[in-house]
Amino acid sequence: MLKRKQSSRVEAQPMTDFGPDETLADSADIFWINKPWVHSLLRACAIISVISVCMNTPKTFEHYPPLQYVTFTLDTLLMFLYTAEMIAKMHIRGIIKGDNSYVKDRWCMFDGFMVFFIWVSLVLQVFEIAELVDQMSPWGMLRIPRALIMIRAFRIYFRFELPRSRITNILKRSGEQIWSVSIFLLFFLLLYGILGVQMFGTFNHHCVTNDTQKDNVTWNSLAIPDTHCSPDGEGYQCPHGFKCMDLEELGLSRQELGYSGFNELGTSIFTVYEAASQEGWVFLMYRAIDSFPRWRSYFYFITLIFFLAWLVKNVFIAVIIETFAEIRVQFQQMWGSRSSTTSTATTQQMMRSSVFHMFILSMVAVDVIVAASNYYKGENHRRHYDEFYLAEVAFTVLFDLEALLKIWCLGFTGYISSSLHKFESLLVVGTTLHIYPDLYHSQFTYFQVLRVVRLIKISPALEDFVYKIFGPGKKLGSLVVFTASLLIVMSAISLQMFCFVEELDRFTTFPRAFMSMFQILTQEGWIDVMDQTLVAVGRMWAPVVAIYFILYHLFATLILLSLFVAVILDNLELDEDLKKLKQLKQSEANADTKEKLPLRLRIFEKFPNRPQMVKISKLPSDFTVPRIRESFMKQFIDRQQQDTSCLFRRLPSASSSSCDHSKRSAIEDNKYIDQKLRRSIFSIQARNLLEKETTINKILRACTRQRMLSGSFEGQPAKERSILSVQHHIRQERRSLRHGSTSQRISRGKSLETLTQDHSSTVRYRNAQREDSEIKMIQEKKEQAEMKRKVQEEELRENHPYFDKPLFIVGREHRFRNFCRMIVRARFNVSKTDPITGAVKNTKYHQLYDLLGLVTYLDWVMIIVTICSCISMMFESPFTRIMHVPTLQIGEYVFVIFMSIELNLKIMADGLFFTPTAVIRDFGGVMDIFIYLVSLIFLCWLPPDVPPESGAQLLMMLRCLRPLRIFKLVPQMRKVVREVLKGFKEIFLVSILLLTLMLVFASFGVQLFAGKLAKCNDPHILKREECHGIFRINVSVSKNLNLRLRAGEKKPGFWVPRVWANPRNFNFDNVGNAMLALFEVLSLKGWVEVRDVIIHRVGPIHGIYIHVFVFLGCMIGLTLFVGVVIANFNENKGTALLTVDQRRWEDLKSRLKIAQPLHLPPRPENGGFRAKMYDITQHPFFKRGIAVLVLAQSVLLSVKWDVDDQVTFPLATMSVVFTFIFVLEVTMKLIAMSPAGYWQSRRNRYDLLVTSLGVIWIVLHFALLNAYTYMMGTCVIVFRFFTICGKHVTLKMLLLTVVVSMYKSFFIIVGMFLLLLCYAFAGVVLFGTVKYGENINRHANFSTAGKAITVLFRIVTGEDWNKIMHDCMVQPPFCTPDKHRYWETDCGNYAGALIYFCSFYVIIAYIMLNLLVAIIVENFSLFYSTEEDQLLSYNDLRHFQIIWNMVDDKREGVIPTSRAKFLLRLLRGRLEVDLDKDKLLFKHMCYEMERLHSGGDVTFHDVLSMLSYRSVDIRKSLQLEELLAREQLEYTIEEEVAKQTIRMWLKKCLKRIRAKQQQSCSIIHSLRESQQQELSRFLNPPSIETTVPSEDHNTNNPDNPSQPEMSGLQQLLSPTLSDRGGYRQDSSDLGRPQRKLGQWRLPAGVYTVSSKGLTRRTSVKSIVCKMNPVNDEASSGSEVKKWWTRQLTVESDESGDDLIDI
Repeated sequence: MLKRKQSSRVEAQPMTDFGPDETLADSADIFWINKPWVHSLLRACAIISVISVCMNTPKTFEHYPPLQYVTFTLDTLLMFLYTAEMIAKMHIRGIIKGDNSYVKDRWCMFDGFMVFFIWVSLVLQVFEIAELVDQMSPWGMLRIPRALIMIRAFRIYFRFELPRSRITNILKRSGEQIWSVSIFLLFFLLLYGILGVQMFGTFNHHCVTNDTQKDNVTWNSLAIPDTHCSPDGEGYQCPHGFKCMDLEELGLSRQELGYSGFNELGTSIFTVYEAASQEGWVFLMYRAIDSFPRWRSYFYFITLIFFLAWLVKNVFIAVIIETFAEIRVQFQQMWGSRSSTTSTATTQQMMRSSVFHMFILSMVAVDVIVAASNYYKGENHRRHYDEFYLAEVAFTVLFDLEALLKIWCLGFTGYISSSLHKFESLLVVGTTLHIYPDLYHSQFTYFQVLRVVRLIKISPALEDFVYKIFGPGKKLGSLVVFTASLLIVMSAISLQMFCFVEELDRFTTFPRAFMSMFQILTQEGWIDVMDQTLVAVGRMWAPVVAIYFILYHLFATLILLSLFVAVILDNLELDEDLKKLKQLKQSEANADTKEKLPLRLRIFEKFPNRPQMVKISKLPSDFTVPRIRESFMKQFIDRQQQDTSCLFRRLPSASSSSCDHSKRSAIEDNKYIDQKLRRSIFSIQARNLLEKETTINKILRACTRQRMLSGSFEGQPAKERSILSVQHHIRQERRSLRHGSTSQRISRGKSLETLTQDHSSTVRYRNAQREDSEIKMIQEKKEQAEMKRKVQEEELRENHPYFDKPLFIVGREHRFRNFCRMIVRARFNVSKTDPITGAVKNTKYHQLYDLLGLVTYLDWVMIIVTICSCISMMFESPFTRIMHVPTLQIGEYVFVIFMSIELNLKIMADGLFFTPTAVIRDFGGVMDIFIYLVSLIFLCWLPPDVPPESGAQLLMMLRCLRPLRIFKLVPQMRKVVREVLKGFKEIFLVSILLLTLMLVFASFGVQLFAGKLAKCNDPHILKREECHGIFRINVSVSKNLNLRLRAGEKKPGFWVPRVWANPRNFNFDNVGNAMLALFEVLSLKGWVEVRDVIIHRVGPIHGIYIHVFVFLGCMIGLTLFVGVVIANFNENKGTALLTVDQRRWEDLKSRLKIAQPLHLPPRPENGGFRAKMYDITQHPFFKRGIAVLVLAQSVLLSVKWDVDDQVTFPLATMSVVFTFIFVLEVTMKLIAMSPAGYWQSRRNRYDLLVTSLGVIWIVLHFALLNAYTYMMGTCVIVFRFFTICGKHVTLKMLLLTVVVSMYKSFFIIVGMFLLLLCYAFAGVVLFGTVKYGENINRHANFSTAGKAITVLFRIVTGEDWNKIMHDCMVQPPFCTPDKHRYWETDCGNYAGALIYFCSFYVIIAYIMLNLLVAIIVENFSLFYSTEEDQLLSYNDLRHFQIIWNMVDDKREGVIPTSRAKFLLRLLRGRLEVDLDKDKLLFKHMCYEMERLHSGGDVTFHDVLSMLSYRSVDIRKSLQLEELLAREQLEYTIEEEVAKQTIRMWLKKCLKRIRAKQQQSCSIIHSLRESQQQELSRFLNPPSIETTVPSEDHNTNNPDNPSQPEMSGLQQLLSPTLSDRGGYRQDSSDLGRPQRKLGQWRLPAGVYTVSSKGLTRRTSVKSIVCKMNPVNDEASSGSEVKKWWTRQLTVESDESGDDLIDI
């Protein structure tokens, strides 16, 4: 998809100026306005204005009172400057009058508004200084627009290398796409909002103490922790001493209860968006589980995460990537080219040596290792002059000397010219300052740890990857600057919006506002920021504030982060010129890898040859016969059967190819030949026949190869023709070049320019010929490699008797092995063929048949057994162990027995290791054997006691790999694994880069924060010496409720001892702990806690550290994973190397696959009532009205339909009215289309089903009126809500994109579930008994496999996964250990938890989920493709659907071939075939359908596929293999059509000749008979009464005495030149075909023209009446050749078109 946009090369395009017109008229009387320094000053003043706004808050002035006057002075200066500029521009431009007036320029108006708000801000500050206006008043919101002046600082760069209209169209289309995707997101938000309201409703029931009274709910009234409950017993039940009560009924307000929930539609949509951001969704699910049935909560929230968070929201990434790819070429020059890594040629010999290079890099590595070895040694340890400080001084001196040496060798100018040397010089200066004692372990430590970046040059692959990702630097740099500017502007806006709100400390100063907005950007805890703000502003402004934060979050997380992905993908993109070369290289590499046999087979070559020998015993004993090879003798033993079968197979084809004999004679000849061959099967004739046949086949293959080696030519078609005609003439031009006719036409009076063009065309043709030759050579090389491999295998098979013998025991052709092969390879036959025609039948259940034929029957059995075994394992737990439960052992025995049978069968059939198709021939076979051995050992052992961290527990964990067997059994699952593993190199390089980034910041963190994060748990104690004793700590009861403490009330708490310790989950005392903390931060989980601890315990300035790391890790690191996975996915699919046209062709094929017939009956022909109804129902306003009614009915579900609520019945009654309207709609459509026509559309069937359910609901509703009828009514409305997608084209296409993505990602989703299942089984073994902690609780634990799957699904979304990991790391003395049984301890496993959770999060969250993003980006082209990017536009497809709908009157999707010809005649527009100009194209298209479908029926997609191939330039659009196959097919079609045309022309010619000759014969015969009768009466009157012999007899009888007389009479009766029936022809026209009035005439070669008439030795009758057609056809061979030559010429006239029979 990214490749489709690269075709828009821009050459010498004018700059499109979207920036301000700052250069005014030169004749202006105010000259200073045009000065460049003035423009720079004004841009700097814009930044100063933003700084002034950021400082202008009450809290800032309270901390720094002088800033109030500083900001006043700056605003006054800015006011004068910008006002003077505005007045000057008004004076020069004019205010209103003129085309370029001040008011008519958009940037001038923007500047004017900024000046106005500067005046307003200045006046407001004057009133605040004078204390006329309170600083905490809302009047400060008038400063909000001033932050937008930041745009002025960067608007000069709004210029592009494209025409304005082009850029405007790109931005407009991109805006429309983003708007459409936003509507699509809103559709799903509305859908899940409605479902949430009807499925859940309110979450207000909590467990409170029994003595809780109304209006007296406090923190001490709630359970600890606060717990939701279910009053009807469907969810959680409160413990003893508590009761389940509705807090809203107890007097709590909505603000105290929180704003999240499903009370009504607005709140529900707000809650759904929060859950879709994957932040806090799991706690909503836990609340729903406690309040409602468990299955309802799981279904709702898991599907919400899957569709909204993983599918729908990722469509935004696809939109941004497509938009960025479209304009990437325009920004290419502005961003610059990628940096080069080459060094200067003047470098001295020592610097160029690899020894010097490796020495420096090794010293850098040692320095990094020394820095990473630093750790916290206690407060009493002297840190300034320890061994690490001395080592740092030594390394600094060494690298300073390196820099001086380079400067001495290169010179200062040559040294500083390299970007790499600039970076090294910066490190030299910084590290030199860092070793100064007062600056050691300060912010200069950054320079020391940045030395690790130099290690990138150790690996050339890593160095190239880094340059590919980050070059050119302006691209990512511009995006980083834009992100920072956006954060500053939004922080300033939020600062002025909320700085006056009391009890809200998140926006009091600019640093706090910046941290809050940055926190929303990273999505970590952004709901807490929004909820605190909503509570602070109050219920009235809460909706407005919620919309503000949601819009910012939507833009920042979906659009801004997608821009980083787009930039990285663009950097990974290959240049267009290299793609075809890469394709050729890849094909050559694929053909070059199969020559050698694998090592396990080549081992037989090390042994001496021992071919199998046999001895001939049935021979006379007069002489001795040596032993002969068995393979050689076997040829003669089976020779008779082979020759007989070989010859008999060829007899029907030989007989069927004859067209000159009848069927009966052919059968008799075959019987005769059959008997003859049976008598002499070993005769020389039979052998000669085989030799001749082999020779002929060789000749035919050589001819075919020679024909395939012919080249092609790219022509320029006429623009006014259809695309079919254009491509047809391109093919004709290539064919003419292939036949060499271009050189003849070049010399026909053409100009020099035309000759040059023709010469370039010929050169391109020759280049295409060479390219074809290379392709053929690669294919032949591949065939030769396969043949060589087969020869090697056959030689080993012949020379080594143990080769291809399973276990060296079972023979190659042993019956038992053949029986095992039959069982192992038996599978369902997917293709159902017709036994007569051989055509593949289109069965109704072909999808089911494809599924059954996916794997063999044996594999299907093992898949079922493996699934059943996994289900059995799900019942295991630490409390229900397989060792002590015989019922669970049954499943284990069944699995081991079945797998033993499977492996034995496969080993006996294919061998174990040393056979070509051995079981252990890849990693899948090794995994099968490993899983089997583990299962067998465990089943035989079944240890009664399993100590923790023992070999038995490890064996149980390895047993959890059993679900991975399905990866081996299903081919598509193996393909998923291959796709992941093929991109391992790039993923590994990304991991190295991220580890390098983490190492840099970890080393810096150790040197700055080691030992400084420890603090007393009592916040009132600041010194370690005072941290002893006990104190009372408050308990956090609830995160959702916002209760206030009353007078004299204390929060619940308990007494704990004071402890001086690090934070629970992280520290920076050594590099290992720092790396773990930063890895958690890299996943954007827990970084807010790290930030707050560092700011609180070290200092606010150190908060920059974590913000920089999060920005680099989030914006570049994580998006780098997304980009690399998408790029690898495209490369594995073969789309990464596709050119623009090839990418468009692949998009077209994907689009055609999902295209379907309209299923819409045509309009009734008469203008009666049905026709009017048809017009009404098909009118756009009618469809829009129905869509509005559907939305209106859906709004009725804004509140929950409860049978006890009084509002429910009126809402249900209104829904009844809507249902009657929809019944009327269905009735109108039934009348308009007829019931049969209405039923053809699936959408109509769905509407009819929903309407019928609505009618049934109406009857039941008024009859029963209970909760079940209300539930049915809501279901009917929700079902009808889905019809909105079918009524809106954009929603339909986007939904189709999501559905296709789900279909294509099915096996990826299954693979994710299998991995999750393996980790769940292992989690039960490792952490099944871990004690409850901060996040391990009764909802989230590993006690059973089901709960473990839920926890792991939560970890996939990243919801507090790091806290769960730390809960599973609990060690003594905080838990109770047990050394004998792991199920008796409640401790965790530190190393196991670290490996378990980190590996799972990386594999699933970073790799597998990004594959879903890649699939969505790949399929988004179905929706995004624009008209200029499409080979067939949507209008073309729509036109074809309409024509197909007219022809396919039965709506079956299949039509006969004859109707397909009629369909092609009806096509218009770009798919039209002009029969006057392109009859030959029409013949080719018709014959292609007949050939490919054997003259049977063709489907909708068959005709559409044929049109698509004919509408593209196959030389540009098709890949190599597909191109060769398509050209071969088209060449064959051309030849067959040519043969048909010649045959047809000959038949017509012969038919006309016969007609003329019969007419001449009848005239001559009548004249002769009449004259003969007169002569007979005159000469022989008596002979009249006698019987006259037959004419033939008299003519042919030599003994007849009257023969000479009759010859003379016939000569007298011969036609003359004036006779009408004779042929008149000039001598100049002899030998040339004649055409008169559309008729072809052959030269009358049977006559001799002379002055005496026509003379001939034979009789006229023998010439005319007994003419042999075969001779006539042979005599016209030269005419046929000349006619066909004219047909093959592109510039031929239409003289022969009337002979083409359509």
